[in-house]
Amino acid sequence: MITTHVLDTALGQPGIGIEVTLCRQNESSPDQNGWTSVSKGITNHDGRIPGWLDDQPALLPGIYRIRFELDDYFSQLGQSAFYPFAEIVFRVENPAQHFHIPLLLSPFSYSTYRGS
Repeated sequence: MITTHVLDTALGQPGIGIEVTLCRQNESSPDQNGWTSVSKGITNHDGRIPGWLDDQPALLPGIYRIRFELDDYFSQLGQSAFYPFAEIVFRVENPAQHFHIPLLLSPFSYSTYRGS
C-alpha cells in the first residue's frame, strides 16, 4: 500500500485540492520518459486521498514516482509558486510493506520523508 498526504507548513493546514499522480517506472525503459500511471487523485479536506489504490492490483517491486501539481493550489491561495510541481521518486522492494510518503510544502520549499 502507498499512501500520501500534503501539509502546507506555511499555513499550518492540510493541502486541499492538490492533484496527485502515482506512476511506476517501466523496467524495459528506465529512462525519464518510461513511466506508467498507476493512480490519480485529489487531496481532500485533510490533505489525503482516501481509497487511492483500492481498485488497483497489488503493488510490484520497482521504482515509483508521486507527482504533486502545485500551481493551481497556490493560485487559489493568491500566491505564486516557485515550484509548479513536486516529484518524489522512491523504491519499493517489499510490496507487502506500507509506504506512506507525505509532502510538506510552502510556496518556496518542500520536503518529504518515509512515514508510517
